[in-house]
Amino acid sequence: MNLFDHSKGQYFHIDDARIYFEEAGDPEGAPLLLLHGGLGTITDFNDILEHLPMKYRFIGIDFRGHGRSTIGSESLSFERYQADVEAILDHLNISDFSILGFSDGGIVGYRLAAKTPSRVKKLMTLGAQWRLDEEDPSLSFLSTLTSEMWTEMFPESVVDYEKVNPQPDFDALVKAVAKLWTDMGSTGYPGETVRNIEAPTLIVRGDDDHLLSLTEAVELKSRLENVSFSNIPFSGHTAHLESPVVFSHSI
Repeated sequence: MNLFDHSKGQYFHIDDARIYFEEAGDPEGAPLLLLHGGLGTITDFNDILEHLPMKYRFIGIDFRGHGRSTIGSESLSFERYQADVEAILDHLNISDFSILGFSDGGIVGYRLAAKTPSRVKKLMTLGAQWRLDEEDPSLSFLSTLTSEMWTEMFPESVVDYEKVNPQPDFDALVKAVAKLWTDMGSTGYPGETVRNIEAPTLIVRGDDDHLLSLTEAVELKSRLENVSFSNIPFSGHTAHLESPVVFSHSI
């Protein structure tokens, strides 16, 4: 099947930013929105695309500053990502859709499903936090991340970023994303608004996920009505990359 390759997509202009999106799968199928994680891109879903039903119209969007999207002059926030996604869906005349979101993409998915419950048919998230407070054990990592640390952990992702981004400045992107990750206000994590979600929801985490704890996943599950939970063994935060077959069969 066609995979995301950062070559056959389109740009949509929003204010002073150019947001890149790409499609795969069945163009007449039910829309399935694929939202990547922080400092990732749409190509991170390629390992699982081949295992997903071809009945879907896959729509991948590079968040601001990521992949082929420019960052623009506005501060990054989950609210800003959400508005960009909504603008592209409106541009494509898509009224209802399902979401598969990893990490930051899942957080945006929660926000979308909570704001417009009738539009979201199904919601699937992996490793996606739904709230953040000063006691959260992940806060120290989120607030202290630097471009040097990320480059040491994921050197290939930085090389790919430098190749495809039209205005590459990885240090500036990491600083903007670190600020987004630690936003405890209304433009950040959905928090208790998740109670507004009506779509059938699947929460997935890797058993060794250091960002979404089992306790937090269970707390989220208790707030949703139509919800299932999957804990993938022998994998961490990026379970879709570490165990793509197992992850794909769980959704």
